[in-house]
Amino acid sequence: MMADDIAAIQKKFGSLNEYSIQLNRWFSKTIGVWPLPSSTSKLEKIMTKILIFLCWIIALFVIISSLLYFALVKEDIISKLKTLGPISYCFGGGLNYAVLLLRKNDIRYCIDHIETDWKAITRTGDRQVMFKNAKIGRIISGCVAGFLQLSTISFCTVFGVFKRRIKIGNESMEIYVLPFPTYKIPVDTNPGHNIVLGFQFLAAYIMSATVVIAFSLATVFACHAIGQLTIMITWIEEFVNRPQEENKNMRVNEISVIIEHHLRILSFLGRTEHLLSPICFMEMFKNILSICMLSYCILAEWYGRDVRVLGAYAFSVTCITLNTFLICYIGEVLSEKCKKISNMIYMTNWYRLSEKDILNLIMIMIRSGMEYKMTAGKIINMSVVTFGNIIKTILAYLNILRQMTIL
Repeated sequence: MMADDIAAIQKKFGSLNEYSIQLNRWFSKTIGVWPLPSSTSKLEKIMTKILIFLCWIIALFVIISSLLYFALVKEDIISKLKTLGPISYCFGGGLNYAVLLLRKNDIRYCIDHIETDWKAITRTGDRQVMFKNAKIGRIISGCVAGFLQLSTISFCTVFGVFKRRIKIGNESMEIYVLPFPTYKIPVDTNPGHNIVLGFQFLAAYIMSATVVIAFSLATVFACHAIGQLTIMITWIEEFVNRPQEENKNMRVNEISVIIEHHLRILSFLGRTEHLLSPICFMEMFKNILSICMLSYCILAEWYGRDVRVLGAYAFSVTCITLNTFLICYIGEVLSEKCKKISNMIYMTNWYRLSEKDILNLIMIMIRSGMEYKMTAGKIINMSVVTFGNIIKTILAYLNILRQMTIL
């Protein structure tokens, strides 16, 4: 059944490598992040640079205007705190965009590495393992993109398209508001409101796309690495359980293939960590601030009983929380999978092998014992424990804000 699925996918997409990275390319090309191959035409390169320039103009327009509003407009503390969540999300997205553009070489390296692995692994069982993990990565990437972009569209629609009722003294009136605050731009009436809202929709898409790209790359790369580690475990088991009567030179060739494959996996993980480490660092602090402030907005708007507003805030908090958990869980799984190699070798019948084979396996055990960890800025390990600490931090700051503003 699996073989039939692989054949059908290969016929539809042209190659299994295309199937594994197709969504990443779609997401990345929309904002010019996808690294172009050397064979790309000059026209496509120019169009990509123009796209990047336009994205930066739109993003900076919204970010600078929002920051000026937060710094210069005099409002009560609760109103200012309400704007901090969207501003932090937009500002963090801009930093992510810069990192993705600067790390195009790392993205290209990892993509080429995946393509080489698909060509190098030829055994049916091994390709089935790779296909299974590629399918998981594709599904998770699609779900993350769908939920995050739906959350962004819902937030911008609720806070930009519909009028909000406000009270001034004893009178209430309905006015247009925007998802992100603006400084000294007339947005109370059309067409000014619609023009600025259109720019903010585009900026929100760009900011969300940077997060989608980062998380989809992390998911696809992690799933590929897990597949390669699973294949390596299978090869080691086959090597250890191979009959002793077999040609010794054949066993030497087998162990050399295993060691080279292990080094390729470690190299791939090293480049992946180099790409994702600054993004994880910014995402962690941005998500802490965004979740905390959006949760504060839920408390501040609770007595208004506006279902649309509360729903938009709650959906945004849920999506950001799930994305935070996902990146922490990916780091946990990769770390556990790398450690499993050392434990698995020890639990095999290695003592039945020749001394030379045992020494070769010991070298793999020692290298596997150096625990791999996905980090945030080379400072904090991404794990489920880290996610728990993030939630505790958010709740602590939320409680402090609630008590300080007496909600």
